[in-house]
Amino acid sequence: MNSRIAQILGSAALAALLVLSLGTAAPAADADALMRKANDIMVTGDLDGAVEVYLQIPAPGPEGDQGQFVSSRMQAARLKYAAKDYDAALRIIDELLEVYPDNIEARQFRSSVEEAMMPAWRQFLKDTAKFVPHLLKGSLMTLLLVVCTMIVSPIGGLLIALGRIGTVKSVSRLCWFIIWLFRGTPLLLQLFFIYYGLPALGITLKPVTAALLGLGLNYSAYLAEIIRSGILSIDHGQMEAAEAMGMTYWQAMRRVIIPQTYRVILPPVGNEFIALIKDTALVSTIAMVELMRTADQLFNASFNITVLGLAAGIYLLFTTVFTLGFERLEAKVGAYEKR
Repeated sequence: MNSRIAQILGSAALAALLVLSLGTAAPAADADALMRKANDIMVTGDLDGAVEVYLQIPAPGPEGDQGQFVSSRMQAARLKYAAKDYDAALRIIDELLEVYPDNIEARQFRSSVEEAMMPAWRQFLKDTAKFVPHLLKGSLMTLLLVVCTMIVSPIGGLLIALGRIGTVKSVSRLCWFIIWLFRGTPLLLQLFFIYYGLPALGITLKPVTAALLGLGLNYSAYLAEIIRSGILSIDHGQMEAAEAMGMTYWQAMRRVIIPQTYRVILPPVGNEFIALIKDTALVSTIAMVELMRTADQLFNASFNITVLGLAAGIYLLFTTVFTLGFERLEAKVGAYEKR
C-alpha cells in the first residue's frame, strides 16, 4: 500500500515538473517566433508592422530570460527614432526601463532621444559649451606657433634678403638656394622631413620644435623675397645720398633704406601672416595638438558637425583680429602720405 502511494506521489511530482517546464518554455518559444516574424517584416520595409510585432513580446517573469524583451523594445525604439517619431521612441524605452531600470543601453538611448528632441538653438548652445573649452585649449598652441613664427620669420627673411642682394657671391647664392628650396617645396613635405626624416640622420626633434623650425624656415623664405622687392623699390639715389653723408652700407640700410620699405612690404607681409594662421593646421600631421587636430579628434569622437563650425569660427576670429591689426598698422605707417 505504501509503495502504491509513493508511486502515485512520484508520478504527480513528475507531471507537475513537466507542466512547469512546458509553461516556461512556451513563452520563450513564442518570443523567439515573434522576434523572427518582426525581423522578417522589417526586411520587407514595413517598419510600423515590425514595431507592432516587437511590442507583442511580453515582459518575462521573475525567472524569465530578459534577452528577447530587451532586444525587441530596443529595436522598436530605434525604428521609431529613425522615423523621427521621438515621442513613441521615448514611450517604448520607458516601458523597458520600468521593467529593467538599470539597463545602461536603454538609459543612454533615452538620453540620445532627449537630445534629438531639443530645439536647434538649445542643442547648439549645449554643443558650444561642451566643445569650446577643448577648442580654446588647442587654440593656445595655434597662437603660440603664429606668434613665434611672426617673430622669427621677419628676422630670418631680412637676413636672407640682405644676403641675396649683397655683393658676396657665395652668400648671395646660398640665400638664393634657401629661397628656391623652401618656396619650391610644400610646407607639409618640409614638416614631414624635419620631424620624420631628420631622425634617420640622428637628429630627433620634439613636435613643437619641428613645427616652429618648419614654419620659421618656410615663412622666412617667402618674407625674404617680399623684403628684397621692398628694398629694391627704393630709389638708388637714397643709398648714394646716405653714402655721401659718410654712412657705411649697413648704416644706410638700417637708417635710410629699410625704414622706407615698411610702407611697401606691410600689405604682403600681412597676407603672409594671415595665411600662416591657416597653415598651422598642417602641424597636426606631426603629432601637434593644436586647433585643427583638436577639432578633428572631437569630430571623430562625436560625429557632431557643430565642432567643425566652431573651429572655423575661431579661425575666422583670429584672421579678423590680425587683418584689422595690420590695417591699422598700415594706416599708421602711411599716415604721412595722406592728403
